[in-house]
Amino acid sequence: MAELLAIVLVVGVLAAVLGCLAWLAARVRRRGVGDNVMGPFEEIWHPAAHRFRAEIQVYEERMAPLPPAEGPGRRGDEPARPRAADH
Repeated sequence: MAELLAIVLVVGVLAAVLGCLAWLAARVRRRGVGDNVMGPFEEIWHPAAHRFRAEIQVYEERMAPLPPAEGPGRRGDEPARPRAADH
């Protein structure tokens, strides 16, 4: 009887740990903050997804900020600045 109780206890603890890890993985992916934590595991088990995420990260870093909605020459408050080609 003690052996059966030990086996049930080990299986229960293993199931609890795996359940917590699955919950943590879902939470991290939902928030989008798990690249540093889950990145090495993703690289091991799914290299194509890791490369895809790396390309997206590089693309986001290269994106130039958009000009402000209200700026010089937009509403007619100030004349637009001439371009170098206009001189």
